[in-house]
Amino acid sequence: MVASADRAHAAEGAAGKGPRGTGRTGESARRQSPGGGGTAARSGDAAGAGPGGAAATGRPVAGRATSRDVARLAGVSQATVSLVLGEKWPGRVSERTVEAVRAAARDLGYRPNLAARSLRLGRTRTVLLVVPALTTEFFARVYTGAERVAADHGFGVVLYPSPEGVGPARDPFDSARASLDGVIASSMAADALAAVRGGGLPLVMLDSDPEDVAAAATVNLDIADGARQAAGHLLALGHRRVAHLAAAVDSWTFQVRARALAEAMGEVPGTALGMEPAGLTVEEGRRAAERVLARPGPRPTALVCDDDILAAGACKAARRLGLRIPDDISVTGFDDLALATAVEPELTTVRLPAEAVGAAGMRALMTLMDGETPRDTVLPVELIPRGSTAPPPRS
Repeated sequence: MVASADRAHAAEGAAGKGPRGTGRTGESARRQSPGGGGTAARSGDAAGAGPGGAAATGRPVAGRATSRDVARLAGVSQATVSLVLGEKWPGRVSERTVEAVRAAARDLGYRPNLAARSLRLGRTRTVLLVVPALTTEFFARVYTGAERVAADHGFGVVLYPSPEGVGPARDPFDSARASLDGVIASSMAADALAAVRGGGLPLVMLDSDPEDVAAAATVNLDIADGARQAAGHLLALGHRRVAHLAAAVDSWTFQVRARALAEAMGEVPGTALGMEPAGLTVEEGRRAAERVLARPGPRPTALVCDDDILAAGACKAARRLGLRIPDDISVTGFDDLALATAVEPELTTVRLPAEAVGAAGMRALMTLMDGETPRDTVLPVELIPRGSTAPPPRS
């Protein structure tokens, strides 16, 4: 066990490396060189073995701290330091020892040599995150969650967002094909998936069809339940004429929303559900809502939007047409971005835990790269009722 190795290492540290070694303590060196003036004594002092030196305190005399310094300060072996800082300690090192090693590393300001570790392990400790864009708050938060978990494991994250905001860079492997350990990709990054799947790297998909055999694991939000919650909220308020502002993006997540919404509305007799596609911008949302609201015939009493951005556009359209929200028409969104509480009235929306998605995706990838099989993950979502929904106006 490692605990036994630690005791042996501590004994070795106390006795030096033996009569023929070069690691004698300063005290033993002085005994061999009376007066402390010999070469051995100077070597011991240079190594920091005298009072206040490395052997006494575990601290390096000068320069960057090493794993050996951490081991000395914590009173353990370098092997134990490697296990703890490499997150390989569970079941092999006690939690008390783990805390001692981490405290020593913090105290010394120790940072692992990632280049040397990469050469030793055959890893670059770099992960590719393929998302449509970081200009949208949702994917910026996905990145935040993923990066936090990656940093905890000593990994870096390379981003390939799209300069256009929809779809990824043309070839996500163009400049980094040989320097990646794994990939996390969003289903909205449709154009990149062929390159990702053909890259021969461990792949975790976010917000993606769990039947996709190319992905080793998927991390999804319960999008269908979110659509059902939005529909149930409007139906409970009494709405029967509803229009769906559907994101004009060929993605699994939006297909699921459309199906779940149609199914939920179809369960209530006398309900009419229309659908209008819209690009994922406020302006496109406004135009789509204006088309719906300006059509002849009975006007919808509620607009269900695939995204808070579309919902903001729908609110603009209603105001331009002289309609009051929620007195004349109700509006719901999806995501719960900061935008949802910036508009007036504040948006009723489905909250999606974006940071949790990124974190779960990175944890799944770490599990995969450790040679284990991660479980598919489905994270819950929550309807947040606010001021943009109310009972429909009386006919």
